[in-house]
Amino acid sequence: MVLHNSLRLYTSVDTFTLEPVYNDPSVVTENVVIQRSNGEVHLNAPAGRVSTQEEVMTIYGVIGFIRLLAGEYMIVITDRTKVGRLGDNDVFKVKDYKVLPLSRNNLALSQTQIAEEASYLSLLHSHLQSGEFHFSYDYELTHSLQRQSLLKSSTQPLWQRADERFFWNHRLQHKFIEHSKKHKDQDLSKFILPIINGFVSIKAAEINKKPFTFCLISRRSRHRAGTRYFSRGVDTKGDVSNYNETEQIIIADAGLNGAASALPGSQEVRLSHVQTRGSIPIFWAQINNVKYTPKLQIFENDETSAAFRRHFEAQKKLYGGQLVINLINKHGYEGPMGAEFARQIDALNDPKIKYHHFDFHKECSKMRWHRVFLLIDHFQEDLVKQGYFKAETTKDGTEKVLDIQTSVVRTNCMDCLDRTNVVQSVVARWVLNRQLRSLGILAYDQQFESFEEFEVLFRNVWADNADVISCAYSGTGALKTDFTRTGTRTKAGALQDLQNSIVRYVKNNFLDGMRQDAYDLFLEFDIQDAHGSPFADTRPVHFKLVPLVLVLGLAMLAASVIIPEDHLSVAVLLFVSFWIAVMTYSAKFILANGYQYVNWPRLVPLSYTRPASKFATTEVRTPLGTAEVELGWKNE
Repeated sequence: MVLHNSLRLYTSVDTFTLEPVYNDPSVVTENVVIQRSNGEVHLNAPAGRVSTQEEVMTIYGVIGFIRLLAGEYMIVITDRTKVGRLGDNDVFKVKDYKVLPLSRNNLALSQTQIAEEASYLSLLHSHLQSGEFHFSYDYELTHSLQRQSLLKSSTQPLWQRADERFFWNHRLQHKFIEHSKKHKDQDLSKFILPIINGFVSIKAAEINKKPFTFCLISRRSRHRAGTRYFSRGVDTKGDVSNYNETEQIIIADAGLNGAASALPGSQEVRLSHVQTRGSIPIFWAQINNVKYTPKLQIFENDETSAAFRRHFEAQKKLYGGQLVINLINKHGYEGPMGAEFARQIDALNDPKIKYHHFDFHKECSKMRWHRVFLLIDHFQEDLVKQGYFKAETTKDGTEKVLDIQTSVVRTNCMDCLDRTNVVQSVVARWVLNRQLRSLGILAYDQQFESFEEFEVLFRNVWADNADVISCAYSGTGALKTDFTRTGTRTKAGALQDLQNSIVRYVKNNFLDGMRQDAYDLFLEFDIQDAHGSPFADTRPVHFKLVPLVLVLGLAMLAASVIIPEDHLSVAVLLFVSFWIAVMTYSAKFILANGYQYVNWPRLVPLSYTRPASKFATTEVRTPLGTAEVELGWKNE
């Protein structure tokens, strides 16, 4: 079932009407009518009264519906950018959108609620504007090629076949989904558009005068999604933070290697290799306190082993055997994490899980980044056995699977961003050389590194992928991308990393609470769960005033330099000394009470599991109010 790829949205006083746009006017159309008064949905119902002054617009899909204080809003795609084409299927990126209220006014809201509504809408817009959202009307973008091959016989519509982990707007499509389930004669499946959050790049390439399509797709999981310090580790269901599935795809003419095709009439061959990344699957956190590196806390919990096991059981069910690469430091503050990770792996004692701890910073210190290829040497036999997906297809879509991928590389560092992306790109490079040789694009003794144009393309696509995934989690582009883009570690790259690290510090401490709220509002927060105003700052007044005093001190120092004629007079020196003392006290106060100055999430309690007896030593007051929610702890 192919989805409608463009719609006209008619707005009336009473209704929104969605009508497909067809090139052939003889095609009988259908429509969806949404009652603005109560949100009811009907297929092929009469439209409401349309005024000539009201807008009729073309849209390219409905992202979904969200309920806030003033009622429901419909989010629609008003512009799209074509990323590329996979076979006969176009893939698009959301370029622009609109949030349309079903209700026509906010008269039922108090002034306080109107201000809160504006805050909710601001969070929604920030999420939609900052995210990388992709979709296709006929390609199953939530699935890898290998999973798609298993679903070929299914007649289910696209939204039912979608991998719910990566169906980013699944919650927002609840209205259309539930209507389709309840009313068999009112199937809205052609209007239900799954969207992924992540990275998609589709490039035309050529090596040895043989053309092919090179594609990289990273799918971000909607489970346990969030920002760097507010979403860490695992939950009791086995979902981990910052989980991504990255698929590298090659599509080429089936006859490139000159050999007979396995499938009569074969038109093209598709090859795919999948890797995953995700947070270390134990209960841990670094609780923000305005210090540059918050203290690492590993929580002793009876649920740890069960959650760890659930995570890897899900991994094995989805991907087969696990080649686990842990890139954190073996010593220093990261050391205990590595020890606990290894202990949990040993406790599983699963022959399908192979674990390797590669101390990235130690092994690659002093710019020796070529040593990352030692990982390939370590896992080479397993990577050969792992293989990759390969299938041939005919023009009519008939497919014959020739090979499958039997395991997956699961890579992590602390944030699963910078070190992780470097290693994933190295693994992808090794696999891609094997794939291109199997197609006859490369000779048996060639590597694509010898072909500068494609080498540059490969490096930049992987570096762009790193930046997109990093921005979503940490707020900045990835570190170490100079190695990914150029193959060497440079001083200029190190300086860029320093800049990104400073920006990360500012965002992670003073802005990420709002970013986390934006994730939660889009993915899980129910407005009915709000108790009072979630945006109220309940800190005592003196906590709020100290930063202002610090800023005032800086202004007074600047004035003492600019205004006085005699800068060394006793009065000026006393004035300067007083404000330096005030600023020193203010800075020490802020550092001593750092939890008070972190921008905490307001909507959903942070999903850490409470450690039994040690909790009291970590409890502090924050702007969130009640003692139970101060650090967001809750029992799972």
